[in-house]
Amino acid sequence: MSYVDEVYERVVRENPSQPEFHQAVREVLGSLRPVIERNEAKYRRDAILERITMPERQLLFRVPWVDDQGQVQVNNAFRVQFNSAIGPYKGGIRLHPSVNLGIIKFLGFEQIFKNSLTGLPIGGGKGGSDFDPKGKSDREVMAFCQSFMTELFKYIGADTDVPAGDIGTGAREIGYMYGQYKRLTGLYEGVLTGKGLTYGGSLARKEATGYGLLYLTQEMLKCNGIELAGKTVAVSGAGNVAIYAAQKAQQLGAKVVTVSDSTGWVYDSEGIDIDLLREVKEVRRARLTEYAAARPSAQYHEGRGVFTVKCDVALPCATQNELLLEDAKALVANGCIAVAEGANMPTTQEATEYLMANGVLFAPGKAANAGGVATSALEMSQNSMRLHWSFDEVDAKLKDIMVGIFHNVDDAAKEYDMPGNYVAGANIAGFLKVATAMEAQGVV
Repeated sequence: MSYVDEVYERVVRENPSQPEFHQAVREVLGSLRPVIERNEAKYRRDAILERITMPERQLLFRVPWVDDQGQVQVNNAFRVQFNSAIGPYKGGIRLHPSVNLGIIKFLGFEQIFKNSLTGLPIGGGKGGSDFDPKGKSDREVMAFCQSFMTELFKYIGADTDVPAGDIGTGAREIGYMYGQYKRLTGLYEGVLTGKGLTYGGSLARKEATGYGLLYLTQEMLKCNGIELAGKTVAVSGAGNVAIYAAQKAQQLGAKVVTVSDSTGWVYDSEGIDIDLLREVKEVRRARLTEYAAARPSAQYHEGRGVFTVKCDVALPCATQNELLLEDAKALVANGCIAVAEGANMPTTQEATEYLMANGVLFAPGKAANAGGVATSALEMSQNSMRLHWSFDEVDAKLKDIMVGIFHNVDDAAKEYDMPGNYVAGANIAGFLKVATAMEAQGVV
């Protein structure tokens, strides 16, 4: 049995009931096979694959808090500090009922390679809780966040582990967590990113993942002789990533015709009205039915269906495993030429393989959605230097990083005789940097 297969079997055996983590490891190790085979004896001797698939530390804790009726509630919480070979752990905090240890481990594992691709000195980590901020009052959210941080603060720091936002964790939640961290430690430091602009946050952070997705998508298309301007784009999701991906796509001359949330989706033949979408989602925190009610050109549909719409480019920006094989078949049948992942692993492995087999350009999330964590690292830099860069400065750095990521991915794919396979290229480029650092630092 090959070294890759041995390690994958071990991961499955030692991490039962964690299918998302298994999926992420299988996808990465599968595309690393040619790299490992060139140096199998060395990698096996140093147990590189065992070490890179096993977190350095896993934290599991309870979060007790009191709701507005005086009832004590208790949530599960997690922080997985996966790999610090190239820098402090870096990764978001997800607040959603679906959160469990396996999902946090899949996200943390992906984060290792994503962070490596940015070229910035940040390692991989992830955290979260099964707490749902939807429908909670500000006081309830504050109570949860303060209790959450009362345990987590012991394990994080500006040079140790720097969490950020993710699904369910926006500026409100980050603010409450940062206030509690500062209260407990007495330190005013860049321990969390995604902070408000009045207390150490970075301009362009909110837009970064969506904007970065489009910068990489545009570069991928350009390098394949295709212009983004004039193309029709289908976007899933209606959170930060989706909103600002849609905004940047339209700034670059494309027309975005869909967005979605957990209950349904909207098709807008005239192109998504970004200002209205932001009003509905960021101000009212309402459902897309309100967008459709206010927009005559929009049609609202219950359930799934974004990827059945005829489009040139699809940008899945909602959550993991949302783009299924049937969606991939619909995209190909409708003439889609490119898919770029704005969310973390939103495309199932079967769908990814089908898209690539049918000539669709495919940019995996660990490359395509790295703009958020890259700008978080830029926020860390600003905090360390006590500086505040302008929006244009941060945006320019973000674009340079995303264009650089695409070319690193493209070069790695070509070096290992897989031109155009950006999934393999992203995994290889991310892995080689981390593995080299791990070998240099000894058995730790």
